[in-house]
Amino acid sequence: MDTIKQPQTAESQSGSQGIKNVVLVHGAFADGSSWEKVIRLLLNGGLNVTAVQNPLTSLEDDVAAAKRAIALMDGPVLLVGHSWAGMVISEAGNDPKVAGLLYVCALVPDNDQTVEDVTKPFPPAPGNFEFRQDSSGFLSLSFKGMTEHFALDLPPEDRKVLFATQVPWAAISTTQKVSNPAWKTKPSWYIVGTNDLIINPELQRTVARMINATTIELNSGHIPMVSDPDKVATFIIRAAEKLSPMSTAAS
Repeated sequence: MDTIKQPQTAESQSGSQGIKNVVLVHGAFADGSSWEKVIRLLLNGGLNVTAVQNPLTSLEDDVAAAKRAIALMDGPVLLVGHSWAGMVISEAGNDPKVAGLLYVCALVPDNDQTVEDVTKPFPPAPGNFEFRQDSSGFLSLSFKGMTEHFALDLPPEDRKVLFATQVPWAAISTTQKVSNPAWKTKPSWYIVGTNDLIINPELQRTVARMINATTIELNSGHIPMVSDPDKVATFIIRAAEKLSPMSTAAS
C-alpha cells in the first residue's frame, strides 16, 4: 500500500496559489527521456515542464545544466531529481528561483557530503555490484544490472532498450561534495521505491526523514517515473500546488 507522511512544513503551505514551473533532472545511466510519461501528465495538468539533459560528467557540470534550465523558466520552480540527481538538485536548488525540491528514489547529501558519504552507512543494494568502469573512468550498468535491478518493473523489451541507450556516468562524480544542500532552507518532498535494487530503500527513508520531506512510498523499483508515472506525476502536481509563488526571489 502507498503511504504518505505530511510534516508541518508542507501543511503550513496549504491553501497557497501554487506554482506552474517544474524542472526534471535525470539520474545516472539515463537521460531526459526517462521522464517522458510524467512530462505528458504534467503538461496535461497545466504545468510548464523542462527536462534537463545532464552530461553526467561531473557534479559541477550537471549542476550547471540544471541551473541553465532553471534560468529559462518564467517564475518560481519545483526542482525534481531522480537517483544521482538528488545530489544535483541539492546543490542547484540554492538558485533563488527554486521554491521547493522533490526527490525520486534519490541520494540526498548533508553538508559537504559525497555520494560515497551518503551511501556508506547502508548495505549496498544488489545493483551496485553491477557497475562497470571503463578505461576513461565512466561507469555503466551491466546487462544484468539494467534488466534485473535498474528496470525490473518494465517489460523485457523495454529493459533491453534502456540497456542499449544508457548514458555512462563519470566515476569522479561519486567523490565530489555538495557544500550547502538547498533542502536546509526549502520545503522538500520524497518518493521512496520500496523495491529499489539500486538505492537501498532504507537509505531513502532515512534521508527523507533527515530533510523532513513530505513522503510517499510506492511499490516500485528504481524508476517509478517510468513504471508508475501516474502516481509520480500526481505527487509532483500536489507538491507544486503547495508552493507559494511568493516564496522565492523570482520575478
